[in-house]
Amino acid sequence: METKKFKDLALSRLGMGAMRLPVTGKEPASQIDDPKAQEIIDYAMAHGINYYDTAYVYHGGESEKFLGQVMKKYPRGSYCLATKYMASANPDYKGVFEEQLSRLQTEYVDFYLIHSVTDQSFRQYLDSGCIEYFLDQQERGRIRFLGFSSHASVENLAAFADHHAWDFAQLQINYFDWTFRRTAEEYQILTERKIPVMVMEPVRGGRLASLTPETEAELKAAHPDWSIASWALRWVRKLPNVQVILSGMSDMEQIRDNIATFNDSKELSDADEKLLMDVCRKFRSQVVVPCTSCRYCTEGCPAQINIPEYLKVYNTGKVDGHRAAAEQMQKVESAGKPGDCIACGACTGHCPQGIDVPALLKELTEMV
Repeated sequence: METKKFKDLALSRLGMGAMRLPVTGKEPASQIDDPKAQEIIDYAMAHGINYYDTAYVYHGGESEKFLGQVMKKYPRGSYCLATKYMASANPDYKGVFEEQLSRLQTEYVDFYLIHSVTDQSFRQYLDSGCIEYFLDQQERGRIRFLGFSSHASVENLAAFADHHAWDFAQLQINYFDWTFRRTAEEYQILTERKIPVMVMEPVRGGRLASLTPETEAELKAAHPDWSIASWALRWVRKLPNVQVILSGMSDMEQIRDNIATFNDSKELSDADEKLLMDVCRKFRSQVVVPCTSCRYCTEGCPAQINIPEYLKVYNTGKVDGHRAAAEQMQKVESAGKPGDCIACGACTGHCPQGIDVPALLKELTEMV
């Protein structure tokens, strides 16, 4: 496994994200499938992954508990734990931190993050006293490195980054967002401030692991032995200020493929990168909704609509036609349907991508 120096550590370039662990049911909110998730973690440890990222809210709080239990059989110094504080989930940052240490069954967290800084939340984080508290916990040795994850505008990202000398930060970076959003500017803001970057969503919630038949054929013609997902990971790996690249691996096929990618020292050539950008532009014309299935939109939905799954149906309709969307829609498990949306806007307010969910659900209802 390729590693990169961070302070006095050698961190694996591939990190294990614990937001999309395998579950026992069909719903993402189902209980973690402990045996399958254990197999993934054991494989990760056996193949050199030493960075494990979770959060207070992942899997309804069960992700931290699972990692706390499963990592007990490994020496504490053989891996690094990263977790996060989200004010909207629980404003009691002191209580949350103590609960997290208990869940993780550890006396310290290696990498602690202010979770999901947005244009709506960044002022609350700056004014609440939580940053000062976590800095104090760092002084006490209960946090080794303090950082933040951001979905904020470039202006508010810069303001937050200037609060103090952060140890690291986490951004959503992938070749799609780099081309069509302001991700390059976000990366530059952190690079100019010498803040190392941990990357989330390098394959955009799996969306860049499966393109269209035409665009996939172009990539396969260039490198038949590379998976489509590996192109995305190799692209992110080229950015010099990127430290760890997180992947929320849900099954053994994914982790085997990702580890193979990071065991391969072959980088994208200039010709490869040009081809990938050409493919990206073609692919974008067929991808209308940039949903990453983070599910922040679903928790407060009064109609209990499985929004990420219906947005996938919407994309299917735009790419493959209304009949394909109608067929896929029948397979979605959800208490509420798109037509049940009351347009309250709670979903859009929580969406890191700024998607106008009510408008799309209305259009989907009309589409099918």
